Amino acid sequence: MSVVARARSEFAYASGFVRMLGRVTPVAKARDRVWPDVVADLAARFGDRPALISEEESLTYADYHRRGNRYARWAMAHGVKKGDCVALFMANRAEYLAIWLGIARAGGVVALVNTNLTGPSLAHCVNIVAPKHVIVGSDLAAAFATARPAITGAPTVWSHGPSEAGERLDLLIERTDDADIPAGERPALTIEDRCLFIYTSGTTGLPKAANINHYRVQAIMNGFSAAMNATKDDRMYVALPLYHTSGGVLAVGTVLTVGGSVVIARKFSAGRFWDDIAGYKCTLFQYIGELCRYLVNSPPHPKERQHAIRLASGNGLRPDIWVPFQSRFGIPKILEWYAATEGNAAIFNFDDRPGSIGRVPRWIRHRFPIKVVRTDLDTGEMLRGPDGRAIECAPDEVGEMISEILNDPSKPAQRFEGYADPVATAKKIATDVSTPGDRWFRTGDLVRKDALGYFYFIDRIGDTFRWKGENVATSEVSEALGVYPGIATPNVYGVAVPGREGRAGMAALTCTTDIDLDGLSRHLDAQLPAYAKPVFLRLKSDIEVTGTFKLKKVDLVGEGFDPSRLADPVFFLHPVEKRYVRLDPDLYAAIVSGEIRL
Repeated sequence: MSVVARARSEFAYASGFVRMLGRVTPVAKARDRVWPDVVADLAARFGDRPALISEEESLTYADYHRRGNRYARWAMAHGVKKGDCVALFMANRAEYLAIWLGIARAGGVVALVNTNLTGPSLAHCVNIVAPKHVIVGSDLAAAFATARPAITGAPTVWSHGPSEAGERLDLLIERTDDADIPAGERPALTIEDRCLFIYTSGTTGLPKAANINHYRVQAIMNGFSAAMNATKDDRMYVALPLYHTSGGVLAVGTVLTVGGSVVIARKFSAGRFWDDIAGYKCTLFQYIGELCRYLVNSPPHPKERQHAIRLASGNGLRPDIWVPFQSRFGIPKILEWYAATEGNAAIFNFDDRPGSIGRVPRWIRHRFPIKVVRTDLDTGEMLRGPDGRAIECAPDEVGEMISEILNDPSKPAQRFEGYADPVATAKKIATDVSTPGDRWFRTGDLVRKDALGYFYFIDRIGDTFRWKGENVATSEVSEALGVYPGIATPNVYGVAVPGREGRAGMAALTCTTDIDLDGLSRHLDAQLPAYAKPVFLRLKSDIEVTGTFKLKKVDLVGEGFDPSRLADPVFFLHPVEKRYVRLDPDLYAAIVSGEIRL
C-alpha cells in the first residue's frame, strides 16, 4: 500500500471511529434515557416529518410516538409489567416498529420472531421466552397454527388483522388513547433493562434468544448512524426482515436517530428493488451479500442507475460480487462491516477494500480489543499454549475471532448481554485468554487477518451453515428428518453451489424402507422454515462415524452433489416442480451454470 493510500485509509478510519464514539459513548452515560424517551424527543423535534413508510401505512415522527402510546396502554392494561415478554410474529410494515416501541415503553420485552418459522421450531422460539402475549399478523395465522399445539405456558394470542388466531388487536388499538402516559404511571427504566429478544441460530442447535437491552438498541442505532454519517435528509430502504437486528434495529435506527425516513419493503424483490429505490428517493440501503448477488444476476432494470443512493451498508458481500455490484449500479460507497446480534465484536471497512470486513487500526485497538486465535476445527476447542493462554494466529492464518468482554463506558462496543438461556451464554465465553480472569466472547467465526491488519471472513466453526441469509442448524434439520418413518440415520451438512453465497443444505440418509419423497417433502415443510429444508438428499447404505460415534461430515462435504462422482442416488429439490427429483448430469449442469436458480 502506497504512502498516500495508507494516509487516506487512516483518515477514513479515524473519521469513522471518532464519529461512532462521539455518538455511542453518551448513550452509556445517560442511564435513564431509553429508546421510547428518545422517540418522544424526536417527535417533538421532527413532528410531521415522515419517519416510517410502508405499503400498509406511513407514520410521521409524531404518529410513531403516538402509536407507541396506544400499544403501551394496551400492554399495561393487559398485565404486562416491567420485564414481561410479548412475542411479535408479523411481517414487515411500519406498524411493526410502533408495536415494539409501545410495549418497550410499558416496560415489556418484545421477542421478534422469525416469520419463516413453522411447527416445532416456531413453538421452540415462543417457549424459550415465556411470553404473556403473542401478537400474530393475520397473514401468518396459518403458520402459527402449526406451532400452537406445542406452545407451553398458555400465552394470550392476539391477531393483528382478521384471522382465527385470536382477538383483533388492531381494532382494539384504534379505540385506545394515544396521549402521553404520565411519568408516574410508567415503569422506571434504565439502559440496563431488557428491551428485545432477537433470535440467532448460533453455532449449533435450535435458535437462541439474544438479550438486547436498551443500551444495546441505542448503541447499535447510533453507532451505525455515525458510521454512515447519516442526516435528516437521508432515506433508508429496508428490504431485510424487521425481526433481524440488521433490518429492524440497525437500518431503521441509522436514520430515525437523526430525523430521516425509513422505507420498509414487505420483503426483498429483485424486480421491484430499483423501482422502490428511485420512487422513494432513497439515499441508503441495507444489504446482505445474497441480496447483492441477486441484483447482479438479475436482468437490466431501467432505473438501476437512476437513483440517489450515496451508500450501501451491510455484510457478507463477497469479493467476486463487490466490484461488479458497485460498478454496474453506480454505488458511490459501500460500507461493509462485521457484527453479530448478540456479539461484541464490531469491525468496519471504512476504506472500500473489496472483500474485507474491515480492520481495527493500531491506535484504537485498546478501545476494540479483538484477537484471532487458533482453534481445533474438529472439536471447536480453543487451543492454548504451555502457559494456558490462547495462541494468537500469525498474519493470514485462519482462526476464530474473539472479542474481550468489558462493561466500560469508554469501550461501549465490548459489552455482551448473553441469551435468555444462561447455559447458552456460558458457552460463548472464554476465560483466562490473555490474563488471569479476563473474559472473551467467542464469535464462532473463522477469519484471517493479513499483514496490513485487514480481516476477511472465512467460515463458521461447527455444523451450522448459512443459506439464503439465514443460519441453518444441522441438529434441527436432523431431528425433523429422523422422526420420518423409514429414515434410520440422517447426516446433515452444507455444500457449496457455484455462484451462490453460503452453502445449500444436503442430507445423507440411511433408510430401513423405501422412502416416499413427496411425503417427506410435505413433512419437512411442516417441520422446518423454507431456508432450512435440504436442497439435496443422498441415499446411502451406511453412514460413517468416528470412534466416539460422531457422524463424519468432512468427506461428504468434499464430495458435494455431483452425481457423476457419487455411486449413491442423489435427489434435488426442484424449484419449479417443488418436489425432490432424481439428480442427473443434465440437471447438475443446469444448476452449476445457473440455468436452474436455487
